[in-house]
Amino acid sequence: MSAVATPPADEPATKEKNGGTQRFLDAIERLGNKVPHPALIFLGLIVGVIILSHILYLTGASVTTDVAEPSTVPVYPDYEQGTSIPSLPHTPVPPVPDYEIQQETISVNSLLTADGIRFIFTTAVQNFNDFGVVAVILVAMIGVGVAEESGLIAALIRKMVKVAPAGLITFIIILLGGISSVASDAGYLVLIPLGAAAFVSLGRHPLAGIAAAYAGVSAAFFVNILITPADGIITEVTNETIGLVAPGVTLNVTQNYFFSSASLFFCALVMTWITEKLLEPRLGKWDPKEAPEDHEEAATDQVLTDEELALESRGLRLSGYWVLVAVAVVALLTFLPNAPLRNPETGEIFGSSPFMSSLLFIISMLFLAAGLGYGRGAKTLMGSTNVINAIVKTFNGLGGLIFLMLLIAQFIAYFNYSNISKLAATGLADLLESANIGALALLVGFILLVAVIDLIMPGVIPKWAILAPIFIPLFYRLGIAPQTVIAAYRVGDGPMNVITPLMVYLPFIVLVCQRYNRKSGLGTVVSMMIPYTAIVLVTWIIFFVVWYLVGIPWGPGAPVHLN
Repeated sequence: MSAVATPPADEPATKEKNGGTQRFLDAIERLGNKVPHPALIFLGLIVGVIILSHILYLTGASVTTDVAEPSTVPVYPDYEQGTSIPSLPHTPVPPVPDYEIQQETISVNSLLTADGIRFIFTTAVQNFNDFGVVAVILVAMIGVGVAEESGLIAALIRKMVKVAPAGLITFIIILLGGISSVASDAGYLVLIPLGAAAFVSLGRHPLAGIAAAYAGVSAAFFVNILITPADGIITEVTNETIGLVAPGVTLNVTQNYFFSSASLFFCALVMTWITEKLLEPRLGKWDPKEAPEDHEEAATDQVLTDEELALESRGLRLSGYWVLVAVAVVALLTFLPNAPLRNPETGEIFGSSPFMSSLLFIISMLFLAAGLGYGRGAKTLMGSTNVINAIVKTFNGLGGLIFLMLLIAQFIAYFNYSNISKLAATGLADLLESANIGALALLVGFILLVAVIDLIMPGVIPKWAILAPIFIPLFYRLGIAPQTVIAAYRVGDGPMNVITPLMVYLPFIVLVCQRYNRKSGLGTVVSMMIPYTAIVLVTWIIFFVVWYLVGIPWGPGAPVHLN
């Protein structure tokens, strides 16, 4: 922020120094905000995919490659005890499915053939029904909406600002965003609005808080200090592909733990620098009048009277008590022997278990308990009718988002049905494989390839299922350990997430931005996030190269090179 307060004599030099970058990002913002409504964009993309699929179908476009597919698991009927038919003993289904390498010819499916037209007409409802993001948003916003309407979010932000050093707020928000990837939906839906509110409380620009939180949650998505469910699936796919060249060699889920943990802190530091040194000077000082009229008062940090401060403190205490009770209930349902939230077959808690599968619901209910406790203690949300009204008010603001999700669900379903993304990813992978370059340069090329594919296929698992059978054997023959390839994959998988139009939470982030700046649009978000993508990708590649050259193990018993 010091650059904003520079004496007038120095301002021309500062503008000259940063003018080119600022003009470029401002141009992107203006261009992005002039594009049609996102709903019209996705309607155009749907039409484009339909036409392109038929053109590629007519040309006979196809590719043959090895793909990791989940193995077939026999289904056995289970019978309740006490019936006239005894239960059938059988091996439990593994929490993470086994994968098999199969050679598959991928061809384009046209959406204008009889089968394609039937798909369009018969799956419209099911595509939306299967699009879990909508249900996730609604469930999450129950708790978050009550907490926000009761005033708890604002109160927590005020307390956090008082306790945490102001200079560390950006870093803390980004770091929490990275850790939240263990339950990524909660990170998008909870932390991004919190980031904006925290920055407002400090007199900083709320859009910078949104960008920082978004970068933390998404740009470094596949690195964490915790072992996530995605780690287990990626490891299983890798173990199956290793069998193509080295039967019997297996990895465990900690094979990248050192690198993943270090990358999280490294990326958080880089993103903090981007936020404070590049983004905030560009955004300038925030004027609350930029917010819509119905959000202007809520978006402004207000000075509380002594009576209001006393009620706030009482509300926070009661909120804490309610949360402790809710946590105790969850603990009883999780940590006792044979508890219902443990894996019924293995007893796991933090692996593949009902507890991990219900994290988002648990977090939403904790927010609900906290909001109810605060509302009662601070007398801001009294009576069941007001609680229901708070939830309804939250849902009322999601109408446009839900309609957009309907269109996005159709687009993704058509895109997947056509196989265009698989064809593009496999073609790029084959091109990189055929390049006659050294191992380290090939790894860097692999990172860049993953980043490009991430624009059209943001999911962690689908990309790896296509790339692993190609690159794990290739690098293994070059003496590069599979855990090294996974580490490179982590680097390429994240930075593009914040600018890809296929990020399903992008409309939600635009909606949050519009609470503080009515003119915000898709271009606003993309122009803010481009520096994160470019700088994080470049510096993270350098971090990876240094780690590789020094030869630091990626995790416990996971060396850089094959022994």
